[in-house]
Amino acid sequence: MKSYKMHYDVLVVGGGHAGCEAAVASARMGASTLLVTMDMNKIAQMSCNPAVGGIAKGQIVREIDALGGEMGRVTDATAIQFRMLNRSKGPAVWSPRAQCDRGKFIWKWREVLDSVPGLDIWQDQVEQLLVENGEVVGAVTLWGAEIRAHSVVITAGTFLNGLMHIGRRKVAGGRIAEPACLGLTESITRHGIRTARMKTGTPVRIDKRSVHFDEMEVQDGEHDFHQFSFMPVDHCLKQLTCWICYTNPAVHEVLRGGLADSPLYNGQIHSIGPRYCPSIETKLVTFPEREQHMLFLEPEGEYTNEMYLNGFSSSMPMDVQIEALRQIPALRDVRVYRPGYAIEYDFFDPTQLSHSLESKVVKGLFMAGQVNGTTGYEEAAGQGLVAGVNAAIHCSGGEPFVMSRDESYIGVLIDDLVTKGVDEPYRMFTSRAEYRILLRQDDADARLTERSYEMGLASRGRYDWWMEKKAAIAQMVDICNKTSIHPKDVNPMLEQLGTTPLHYGCKAVDLLGRPQVNLEALMEMVPALRQTVENLNNRREEICEAAEVLMKYKGYIDRERVVADKMHRLEDIRIQGHFDYMNMNQISIEARQKLCRINPETLAQASRIPGVSPSDINAMLVLMGR
Repeated sequence: MKSYKMHYDVLVVGGGHAGCEAAVASARMGASTLLVTMDMNKIAQMSCNPAVGGIAKGQIVREIDALGGEMGRVTDATAIQFRMLNRSKGPAVWSPRAQCDRGKFIWKWREVLDSVPGLDIWQDQVEQLLVENGEVVGAVTLWGAEIRAHSVVITAGTFLNGLMHIGRRKVAGGRIAEPACLGLTESITRHGIRTARMKTGTPVRIDKRSVHFDEMEVQDGEHDFHQFSFMPVDHCLKQLTCWICYTNPAVHEVLRGGLADSPLYNGQIHSIGPRYCPSIETKLVTFPEREQHMLFLEPEGEYTNEMYLNGFSSSMPMDVQIEALRQIPALRDVRVYRPGYAIEYDFFDPTQLSHSLESKVVKGLFMAGQVNGTTGYEEAAGQGLVAGVNAAIHCSGGEPFVMSRDESYIGVLIDDLVTKGVDEPYRMFTSRAEYRILLRQDDADARLTERSYEMGLASRGRYDWWMEKKAAIAQMVDICNKTSIHPKDVNPMLEQLGTTPLHYGCKAVDLLGRPQVNLEALMEMVPALRQTVENLNNRREEICEAAEVLMKYKGYIDRERVVADKMHRLEDIRIQGHFDYMNMNQISIEARQKLCRINPETLAQASRIPGVSPSDINAMLVLMGR
């Protein structure tokens, strides 16, 4: 029987957050692109919490936006609550987070996908990867369509042999009420790519009409200038409240009584789950002394009654979940739309990928998202964008697009994956980045937009706006560096601000280094600075924040840049193909094994492999000198 054949430069398998960013990036890079998804009505579905951002995750979204990706713009357009997390700490770890309307998020993404020239969508399920002479050439779908492509990007999320658990019941599926993708894993692993299993979960969904909100704490959003995208976005949705409540000993007693039927503890699930987003039953077992755990009740949409109970992820039997919830005073009459569940799925060893996210085993095969062992929409989207760009580059030739650890959180994420691998679902934190003072949420455009524009991803409009912003910041910094401040002119104001008066004159920028002095106060002391700010036409608050952070923390930023530049010397020493590791007696046996398995591209990457010691690196440096 003849099959229906299609020909594209890039085939993207999966329409989740990674797949959508990959498809858009590939098409905008000039590659004819096909996105294959099982359900066009669930494009970019928020399988778990309908929220974007959070600690370090928000920085990733801003980086995606600075590069010309779409997650930030879609989030801003569908946000129903916005907050900037970590405000009590320094700006290096400020992290934006937004609650979104789940349904509108999907349709906004559909609108984006439909508007990109060179991007087509095909509703089907990829069943088999086509490989010839060690190079991918396309795929075959469940319905028999044969899609020929120069590059293939796998972004299948939790669908690869997905198996859902509620109590002792198991149902095959990639998401509740959606089928699993069967056969594709085996089609990939037959070429020598290693696979393993992971587990994640999601909480119960609650009908808000059954909640006693007067017995919960209110968590309001913020309404200042902050947003995810660096570009103008219409904020048209109603802003909503989130709520906080707590578990109690009665809740814990019900849950402990059901542990024998929990698939996490009865031997039913063997896969490793996320350490930093544990189920409620895991919290009870890990922290038996705790009498309560905080829960966040968050809206799923602008007008829907469905709400998400953040912190109550569970795969316990349905009756146990509901009975436990009813021990919480505010939820004593709770009605649910569906219980929480756990899901097991296949992923592939990310150490078999290069930093471009191309497979080292099958040429032209790229992978992004949960198939690489990560968790989170943001981590998936960041990988998807990089994979999509490099899949397009692979079709036409050229140097792969790779970001360093001092250039972006996405660069940290990918380097961690391909260098260290994963033994649990990987989640990004600010603590994973050694250069987080350089990787702030406010300066993602400064780090990435010009580079993205030069390679053809970011639009001219985005580039022009950044150049305008860059010039304004430079002008403000220049004024503060050149303007002299005299004690008699500012001491009364300094005393009002609670900071030490001046005994000698100084430059305006030196005053800004004081914790009590912000840019707004400095504008009162420096008329030229105030005039410059008043002349700004676009995003005045954003520009002022960026300039203030740059000046106030200049010493820390400069010091970290020096450290990063030193590490770049090792990044420039390429070692791939230079050593026969197993015959290097100068280094430890563990180092030989790890270096042989991962085959790092540079000496800096080798230094980050667990088990490779500084003495091993020194020995390799000596050998490189010879």
